[in-house]
Amino acid sequence: MNQPLLNHATQTMAAGSKSFATASKLFDASTRRSALMLYAWCRHCDDVIDGQELGFAAPVVSISDAEQRLAKLQSQTRQAYAGAPMDEPAFAAFQEVVLAHDIPQQQAFDHLEGYAMDVRDEAYLNFDDTLRYCYHVAGVVGLMMARVMGVRDEAVLDRACDLGLAFQLTNIARDIVEDAQAGRCYLPADWLAEEGLTPATLADEANRPALARLATRLINAAEPYYDSARAGLPGLPLRCAWAIATARGVYREIGIKVQRAGSDAWQRRQGTSKMEKLGLLISGAGMAVTSRVRSPTPRPAGLWQRPR
Repeated sequence: MNQPLLNHATQTMAAGSKSFATASKLFDASTRRSALMLYAWCRHCDDVIDGQELGFAAPVVSISDAEQRLAKLQSQTRQAYAGAPMDEPAFAAFQEVVLAHDIPQQQAFDHLEGYAMDVRDEAYLNFDDTLRYCYHVAGVVGLMMARVMGVRDEAVLDRACDLGLAFQLTNIARDIVEDAQAGRCYLPADWLAEEGLTPATLADEANRPALARLATRLINAAEPYYDSARAGLPGLPLRCAWAIATARGVYREIGIKVQRAGSDAWQRRQGTSKMEKLGLLISGAGMAVTSRVRSPTPRPAGLWQRPR
């Protein structure tokens, strides 16, 4: 075992995603190692594009500079799949995971496309456009994480993708103002027009009631994807089902808090306390156990379908 790689991945997870860090402790040691190292690569790519470190202290990054950074990430990803020696810890970790779990190269490049959409300052004209972004930055991560857990059934992989979509819709709702201040907007343009808003006016304090309505639309839109993800728990090993049920509960609770806070949702970053996480961990255990005896249900019609 390469302990320095695991240490690096663990530190990255602890600093970058406290929500998933809690759930990841429920995995068996081997699955946890791979999940942490895959997360470290995703976090590294995000930071490279934005010129950040674990999501903080971002300087202004020009488009041409970001394009060069993206091209380097794409090149390093190809090299990792080719088995070339990797000096960057995040890519060494990534290489170990994708080769060990046979993660398709296209999925890695689908994830990099999410960063490319940011670099291009992509416009999101309607909700399907927003869901397409959610797929690239989070849905495909759900696919890769599921493969780490041993999933190969396409129907179960659909549910893993749905959970990623739900997570990202929640993130967008939570971070509307923070994203707007960074010059980014993932809300559908037609939704904004209905509220008389533009990306340039999203961060204005006077528009918080309208933002609360938009956030509620996102959170409500995430619910069928959270429901679909829950229905996929029987396709996971029990400990993995517990971890994923817990992560689902934590992220869903963040969305509920954003909705409940209304216009005040962006006064501080919404999250869950240690006691709330503990309660969600316990309820996740119950959800995982009962999933063993639940009959499989078809994926609801009308949900966004990942590319295959």
